[in-house]
Amino acid sequence: MMSFVPLLLVTILFPATQAVQFTKCEMFHLLKDMNEYRDFTLPELICTLFHASAYDTQALVENDGSTEYGLFQISNKHWCSSDQIPESRNICGISCDKFLDGDLTDDIECAKKILDIKGIDYWLAHKPLCTDKLEQWNCEKL
Repeated sequence: MMSFVPLLLVTILFPATQAVQFTKCEMFHLLKDMNEYRDFTLPELICTLFHASAYDTQALVENDGSTEYGLFQISNKHWCSSDQIPESRNICGISCDKFLDGDLTDDIECAKKILDIKGIDYWLAHKPLCTDKLEQWNCEKL
């Protein structure tokens, strides 16, 4: 019983990062304010995020010496800071680890900056996979 108490204290004092695996309809509802942002429709966004991260907030992808973080697969090369690339431009002014939790506020803010600067082509899955036949990416349950 004595070993349980320290473990309980560690669990309380250092909670785990809350990862979230969203569904298509949850994504559709959570991101509805991004519809038509920079002419990027919501079905295009939902499709792109599915192919980028499978709607997983803790998705990490190593990519040519950098890492892409979270739902939007935001790279530490330019957009956020991490120990891996200390010289990152950190355009979004945030630690990359913030993109790995269930709070999408900062993720969406940074994704909008990416759309403003790079456009939709930042997400490589968009052009080949998410430009036509997008009906399947809609969600009627709003």
